Amino acid sequence: MLANLKKALDTKGISVKAYAAVIGVSEKTAWNKVNEETVITYPEAKTTKAELFPEYDFDYLFASDRGA
Repeated sequence: MLANLKKALDTKGISVKAYAAVIGVSEKTAWNKVNEETVITYPEAKTTKAELFPEYDFDYLFASDRGA
């Protein structure tokens, strides 16, 4: 899971449905991306950082909590 992304969404009160609209995917697809069942693309990550979380470090925001 992209736990830091999920925490950032929660902190700002942004639902996964709203996040999905920002990156241009369905709510289910957004959930899959947050849960790392589907890979988040670079354009999606770039949009996420630029439009929602400019104050966060890119590597922090998209760090996986899965073991290496």
